[in-house]
Amino acid sequence: MSPPCHTSALLLVFVALAVAGAEQSEERSCDVVGDESSESQVERALLKKLEPLSHMRFNVTVGKGKTENYIYHFRVCREVNSTSHDFGGLVQTDKQSGKTTVIGRINETQVFNGSDWIMLIYKGGDSYGRHCSGEKRRAVIMISCKRGVTASSFSIISEEREKEQECFYLFEMDSSVACPAENSHLSVGSILLITFVSLIAVYIVGGFLYQRLVVGAKGMEQIPHFAFWQDLGNLVADGCDFVCRSKPRNAPAAYRGVGDDQLGEESEERDDHLLPM
Repeated sequence: MSPPCHTSALLLVFVALAVAGAEQSEERSCDVVGDESSESQVERALLKKLEPLSHMRFNVTVGKGKTENYIYHFRVCREVNSTSHDFGGLVQTDKQSGKTTVIGRINETQVFNGSDWIMLIYKGGDSYGRHCSGEKRRAVIMISCKRGVTASSFSIISEEREKEQECFYLFEMDSSVACPAENSHLSVGSILLITFVSLIAVYIVGGFLYQRLVVGAKGMEQIPHFAFWQDLGNLVADGCDFVCRSKPRNAPAAYRGVGDDQLGEESEERDDHLLPM
């Protein structure tokens, strides 16, 4: 084989290995039950909302005496063990025997929400065997709103396996992704108040600069329309005096000064006779 052909063959091999490695490294995500065309916009939006949790792993240990000691492994819309390619999104491990059981698979996902919670359901788990008529296991994860927390408090609530059908494992956790978006819209009153304050600020600053730089005013005269505001202040003061006065305007004063009319006429009698001669 000539050198150019040998180089081309090596390049093709490297490209094929790179493509295969990329396919293996790309983790599979949740696939809603049913055809892709039947997925609603709400389900797609909820799955996208859960994406910040996809890189996290959650574990909880449960012990029931000496016979039942399990560890539950959970990932949000990702496989717990991507090398096994079993689509297991929630897996149970027996601490004594090391046996693993898939509780629910991400390729059979259901998701819906309320005002402050998201419910994620993994179906298609391993069969129960003697319980629940041998149907496949199912994991129900209730994600409740808790602001300021990416994810916490993952725990198992119960396992319902005494029924004939529709058995499930119930888990819960807290996360801010389940919280509704905070309404940051301003009210009409707030908008009007902000607009009014802004106009007042522009009027004061612009008028001050005009009076100082263009007119050449000094001191209090730099205030825009100073004479108008001065007259307005006097009118407001007069109005307050008129409205808030507690006594009639024509009522006599509570005191009287000493006037000339109260002094009377000076007596003509003199005390000359008391003076020494």
